[in-house]
Amino acid sequence: MRKPANSVAFTVLLGATLLLGAGVMALVLLASGAPEALAVGVVLAAIPVGPVIGCYLWLDRYEPEPRSLLLLGLGWGAFVATSGAIFLQAFDSFAFGPSEATQSVLVAPVTEEAAKGLFILLLLLYRRAELDGILDGIVYAGMVGIGFAFMENILYLTQAYVGEDGRTGGIEDAVGLFVLRGIGAPFAHPFFTAFTGIGIGIAVGSRSRLTRTVLPVIGLVFAIGAHAAWNAALLINGGSGAMSAYLLLMVPAFVVMVAFAVWARRREGVLLARALTDCAGRGLLDASEVPWLTRIPARKAARLYAARTGGEGALDAMKSYQSEAIELGFLHHRFLRGTAPAHYEELGQAHVQRMFELRPRLVWPQNLVGAGR
Repeated sequence: MRKPANSVAFTVLLGATLLLGAGVMALVLLASGAPEALAVGVVLAAIPVGPVIGCYLWLDRYEPEPRSLLLLGLGWGAFVATSGAIFLQAFDSFAFGPSEATQSVLVAPVTEEAAKGLFILLLLLYRRAELDGILDGIVYAGMVGIGFAFMENILYLTQAYVGEDGRTGGIEDAVGLFVLRGIGAPFAHPFFTAFTGIGIGIAVGSRSRLTRTVLPVIGLVFAIGAHAAWNAALLINGGSGAMSAYLLLMVPAFVVMVAFAVWARRREGVLLARALTDCAGRGLLDASEVPWLTRIPARKAARLYAARTGGEGALDAMKSYQSEAIELGFLHHRFLRGTAPAHYEELGQAHVQRMFELRPRLVWPQNLVGAGR
């Protein structure tokens, strides 16, 4: 299928911006400390990255997003958002000379959340077909936040190792800061940016032009507010109130966000089942296939059966067929709601054609009693 012009423009724009951001951050990192300090910063900052990414990939299991876009989100957060925020904050310091409190509570949240949220906005503008709703917004926001936190942690940990104000730091200071940032609050930046993702995710599924315009802005405002509240808590009584704020503010808010994300994930399963059932009624697939496509345990059972019965070829065919059917299902859901992308017919026909080509190679576990329930 020919790639839409928007997709090409998005790839070119992101590629050029990532290269520029990576160059800027390379200079910043090289100027931030000695090689030994930088190595310590990179190693410690990398520790929480894998587990946090794993949590978002778990959320993303109903309709896995393209790995290339998830990697772009990580890169955007690590290189573009961080370099953009550093530039804007440096300009603000030079032009207006705000106090440390103003810089932390106002300037940093605004610049950082705007820079992170811009990636999801670009997805909305150039790759709208990849955003199917709230959960997609949360997942992409998470990837950007993880990338941003990783790079920011490198800078802070490196500085902690080097020391400041005439005081030598060392590994103890770096590890102490890692415990606070990497273990105590590894989800902070993904959590803040999730509000922007939710706003854009709701906007994608709305038929109201006003909602599509206002919700992304409201989401960004909530992201800035959550970030500002957290930074303000760190300044209370010289930071002595940070633990109380963490337990009374951050933890409850994060629990609510996790519950909301899990609810959104379950909701996606319901929407997928409805959409694929309608697709079956239109003759796009067999109704008996729907249970093996809409529940994650059933998908795994179908893949295992295909592998045991038909080998690697059958397994690959089953994986591809499930992926195409899931994409078709979410696209069809947006069609039923009247919010499908402009080129949805071309996208839908491509999915149906690919499914038709894969169907002769499929081995369905129809004889596995109850596996698809």
